[in-house]
Parts: sequence; structure tokens; C-alpha cells
Amino acid sequence: MMSVVESIHTDLAALVGDARVVNDPTACAAFTVDRKAPTYVVYPPSGAQVAAVLKYCADKALAVIPCRNATKLGIGNPPSRYDVALSLKDLNQVWYYEPADLTVSVEPGMKLADFQRFVGRHKLWLPMDPPGGERASLGGILAANASGPLRVCYGGPRDMVIGMKIATTEGKIVKTGGRVVKNVAGYDMAKLLIGSFGTLGVIVEASFKLYPLPAASATFIFHARTLQHARELRRRIQRSPLQPTRLLLLNGEAAVLIRREQPGLIPFGSSSGNEDSATFFLTWEMWFEATGSPGMLRRYERDLQELARAVEAPIEKVEASIAESAWRRLAGLHTWVAKEDSDLVLKVTLPTAALEDFLGRANQELERELRSLSPDEVLWLPVFAQPGAGIAHLCLFGVYPFHVTDPLVKSLRKLATETGGALVIERCPTELKSAIDVWGPVGDDFEMMRKVKSAWDPKGILSPGRFVGRL
Repeated sequence: MMSVVESIHTDLAALVGDARVVNDPTACAAFTVDRKAPTYVVYPPSGAQVAAVLKYCADKALAVIPCRNATKLGIGNPPSRYDVALSLKDLNQVWYYEPADLTVSVEPGMKLADFQRFVGRHKLWLPMDPPGGERASLGGILAANASGPLRVCYGGPRDMVIGMKIATTEGKIVKTGGRVVKNVAGYDMAKLLIGSFGTLGVIVEASFKLYPLPAASATFIFHARTLQHARELRRRIQRSPLQPTRLLLLNGEAAVLIRREQPGLIPFGSSSGNEDSATFFLTWEMWFEATGSPGMLRRYERDLQELARAVEAPIEKVEASIAESAWRRLAGLHTWVAKEDSDLVLKVTLPTAALEDFLGRANQELERELRSLSPDEVLWLPVFAQPGAGIAHLCLFGVYPFHVTDPLVKSLRKLATETGGALVIERCPTELKSAIDVWGPVGDDFEMMRKVKSAWDPKGILSPGRFVGRL
């Protein structure tokens, strides 16, 4: 008699082809999520086959996690079940492209780098710089609502999507929105899927509005001695006619990190990497990118130099050949430098005006933990913040005891809530995930979220246990 594993393999192969179903343990291990590996990896080549696989898995009560390049798989609670990894890597076609209308429809498996090259031929782009960088797939970016410093000027993925096709666990393809910017019918449904981390349905096509590539760009770095100087700098920028394309605030440790990792950037002033951690906390860098014509950039440079003098924050200009590479690293620096199992990455979202207050109070908590460590323990604390968007990533790298992590995260989460925001753990040891919900306490809207999940995924097979409240 055929084993259960072989029987399911045969059924899935009948839907997508035998070569597109893998149940070899070694191959499946590459899709491990929080120490759980799937029994099968399925590579459907079309949206219709994605829908067919989802219906089959729902009928058989097989838990499915959609994925592509795994740049976002570490985000979320451990899956309560995991049977099938649904790889979308072969869904990478462009189905509609009209450069004159600034619109495009594309499958979710296409990498951001490939997409930018495709539309870049017509001097267009999708202004996204998410963690995971150019390796990230468009579907993964949408599922995680991932964004970087470009958000301050262009908004996030929800602001760029004009339509979608979504495969459901009922085996259907649901259409929302359209392929033209003026068509907004069903747009709220697309917003519902963006940021749902693959718990409601699987995006099999997305339509975007595109933007013209900037004519030129220039990057400047302000060096603020304290958070108070950084706050005043941010306020003056917001009150001025200056419009940053990207704006990022780094503490001293993050500044040292990018200068070590980015060829061509040299240490500035006291940020030489020789100071102790206490000194790092007292220095901040604000990165400002401007775009426009050469004449406009010269005006930006004059105005920014005047602003630097007014707030007593020395300014440097980054060479154009170095700046773009540096921005790519900065957008996802907190993810690709986190390499050890003990590394911790916290994402805090706050009202814009509360960002510096939170960072100052969080700084006190982190310094307290730093002083409590023994000489053979190390805690490295880079901070990357987006002042214009109210987002901050706090990173804890190094060798430190596990018992430090749980109370520290709870303390910072409480602080974020008191400041009007919320804290999500984007990366942490699996042991911590078993002790604490990475998304934090559920809110008043949780019952509505549960009803939406039940309507879209009644059998609970899509990424079960991974989302808020372990939905």
C-alpha cells in the first residue's frame, strides 16, 4: 500500500507536475521556519495552480506557508503546524506593462532587482527599499508590508498597489482593483492582504503604479551630539520646504557599523569605532537624501548647510558613487548583519513626534542592561530609525544571557505602548518566541481579525499560529 506521504505527493504532482513537488528531507530543510521543516515543497507555475494546491491542502487539512526567497520567513510566531512550503519562485512573469500610463501587473515571485531593471529601461521605478533589499520578492514585500527609508517620500506598499489577484483556500482567484490608477474598486481588499503575512490568501498577481526615476540625487549626513539636537533637526526639516527622499537616524553604533561595512565611507569625527558603548549612545547621524535637477540639488546643499549651522550639527556630503550602495545597505542593515541565533531585532512604530522621546527612554533601559553584564558578555546595540515615518529598529547583537532578553523586551514593549506606539519582534531566538508573542498583546480589533481569518481561511491552514494572537 502507498504511504500517506507518497499518496499526498502523488496528489500534489497531479496538480502541478511531478517535478514540482519535493519531499526530500534535505530539500525541505531549506524552508525551515523556527525549527519546523515542511514535509513537502510545491512549486506551482501559475496562479490557477496555486489556487488548486490551496484547495487540496484545505481539503486534507495540510498547513501551508507561502514563500519565495525566505527574506521575511523569520518574522512571526512559530507555526503551530507546517506541512507544505508553497514556493512562488516560478511565478515571475509580467502580464501587463504600459510605461506611458505608469502601470504594471506582475506575478509575486519576481525579485525586486529584476523588476527594477525591467521598468528601468523606460526610466521608471517602484520606490521601495525594503529589508531583504533587491533579493526580496514583490509578493514577500506586499505580504509583510515591508518598507525602508523611501517611505518618508513615497509611502509604503499599500500606497503603490492598484489591484491584485488572490488565490484562496476555496480554490478561487479573487480579483480586486484593476490595472489603471483611476480604478479603485475593491482597493480595501488589497489593503487587507498587504501586511497579512500569508495568513488570508496568496497574492498571485499585483498591479502597481510606477514613478519616474529621479534625475539625480545627493546624500548628506548630519552629526548630532544628542537626541535633542536630532529632534530639533527633524522638526526644522519638517517645517521647511525641504523634502527628503530618504531620511534615516542612526545611533553611534549603527553609524560605526555602516561605515565599517560600506566601502568608501570613512569614520567621521568621534565615530571612529574606538569609543566604548556609552559614548556611542551620545552621538547620532541623520542621513538625508535629496533628489531633483542639478540646480535643485545645489539649492538643497546650501539650505542644508545653513540648517546644520543653526542646530550645531556638522554636515558631510557623501560621494554619489558611494551613496546609493550605502542606502541599499542601510535599508536592510538590521537584517543582514543579524547572523547569530541570539541576535534580536525589534521594530517599533510610533507617532512621528514621539520617536526621539522613545529612543531616549529606551536608551536608558539598554544602558542599564549593558551595565549589568559581566566582563565576558557583550551587548551591541545599533539603532536605525526613520524620523519622518515614526519607525525604529533596535538591534541587540552579541553574547549575552537569555534571561536578559525576556524582561528587556517586555520593558521596551511597555515603553512603546506608553509612548503611543507598538513593538514587534522581527528576529529573536526560537526559545523567546515560545515565551512571548512577537506581535505583542492583541488589541480591541482582534475579534474582527479573527472573523476575517475565519472567512478567508475557515480551516486555518495558511501560516497557522504565526500572526497576531497566534491566529
